Amino acid sequence: MSLRLHDTLSDQKLPFETAEPGHARIYVCGPTVYDYAHLGHVRCYVVYDVLVRHLKATGTRVTYVRNITDIDDKILARAKERGEAPTELAARFAEAFHQDLARVGNLRPDIEPKVSEHLDEIRDLVARLIEGGHAYEAGGDVYFDVHSFKDYGKLSHRNLADLEAGASGRTQGDDKSKKRNPADFALWKGAAEGDVSWPSPWGPGRPGWHIECSAMSMAHLGESFDLHGGGLDLVFPHHENEVAQSEAATGKPFATTWMHNGFVEVDKTKMSKSLGNFFTARDVYERVEPEAIRYFTMTVHYRAPLSLDWTLDDDGNVTGFPQFEEAERRVEYVYQTRQRLEEIPESRIAEDGTAPESLNLRAGLVRTLDDDLNMPQALAQVAEFLKAVNELCDAASRKKGKAPKASVTLARDGFAALEAELGLGVEEPRAILERIRDRRAAARGIEPGDVEERIEERRRARADRDFARADEVRDALAAQGVELHDSPEGTRWTMR
Repeated sequence: MSLRLHDTLSDQKLPFETAEPGHARIYVCGPTVYDYAHLGHVRCYVVYDVLVRHLKATGTRVTYVRNITDIDDKILARAKERGEAPTELAARFAEAFHQDLARVGNLRPDIEPKVSEHLDEIRDLVARLIEGGHAYEAGGDVYFDVHSFKDYGKLSHRNLADLEAGASGRTQGDDKSKKRNPADFALWKGAAEGDVSWPSPWGPGRPGWHIECSAMSMAHLGESFDLHGGGLDLVFPHHENEVAQSEAATGKPFATTWMHNGFVEVDKTKMSKSLGNFFTARDVYERVEPEAIRYFTMTVHYRAPLSLDWTLDDDGNVTGFPQFEEAERRVEYVYQTRQRLEEIPESRIAEDGTAPESLNLRAGLVRTLDDDLNMPQALAQVAEFLKAVNELCDAASRKKGKAPKASVTLARDGFAALEAELGLGVEEPRAILERIRDRRAAARGIEPGDVEERIEERRRARADRDFARADEVRDALAAQGVELHDSPEGTRWTMR
């Protein structure tokens, strides 16, 4: 395997090696399902979707596990606020999460464990840590003793003494009095009387956040696996604590490679509900094609911040997202090019001739994605490929023009690689192009039926050789942003 990835633990770009040759076992931290997926979720899970796609496309068998956290304080609080059962609220938002990621082109993981279905494994792991002297019970809670794990801080490259100094200032009240050390963290949280809870040997309560992922990943991938991924915000404390409790329990390395993606930023500030710069995926899906959001996430290296700009009216209302709109133009170009390729008549395809290397997109994508999943460079390869495909189509459309069969075959293979590696260009071209066009038209108050009537009026004028009237119709539509494209098959229209 020639893939190299930046490993957070070693802070180096290293060859990605699997314990079992040809089989990658991957765990990525999934959502806590108490609300709709936001753009940070989309960015994160597109990254790991591309990783999984790339591994599969290059011949590696993948077991991809991504959890659902359906027991959490945020879920319990939101359910209580709405007068809804926590299980029902979590199930509803989990289904919404699946819908939102499917719309952006993500594949479902091979295994999607839920906390509610792994309580036995969680309790067993907590008991194992207590028995090994790494955890202790305190008034119905169970805490992990960070001093029992000598390498605590190795993933985030932090010093335990500094972490404890910071934790001391943040720990308050009853929680502070129960802990042996300020940086100790909860494995099991006792419940107050009347709260929703689950039974345990230490009293009713619920699992701590960190222990959930250790138990679920080990249940499905074993005590050691190949890659653990998530957002950069999870390095500390979540993943640091996962490392400590997992390796303390097993005495084995938890994950060989640690991979983390950068934040989504709005006006150079991390997206946050508290700052009012927060957008759900559904907010943006109403404005642009979801595939455009997928494309935009790939324009910046996955480890770097993804900066998003927006436009506002005088009252402070969001009027647009220029980068998403530009990405939609790029996606539109992908489908326009693919449609042109598919419409080359068989009579215009010649048996002889060779294909230029610029049409070999598959090789280019493999090469760039092998280099720490370099998606911006992959998109540059796509741009060169699309240019070459359009040149091929231009050659075939000229009078007596031909397209070499080898070139057409390689171009078709390139679009298959684009879907397999990046998850782009997966829809039927005509359907998505018309959807993009009609949404833009609606934003300008233009009815598609009215445009079709004007096109028919122009067709009749041309048939009557009233070319002045035909030009008037074209010019009037152009003033509204409607562009007409004539071909032997008829006239189609797009929106600028």
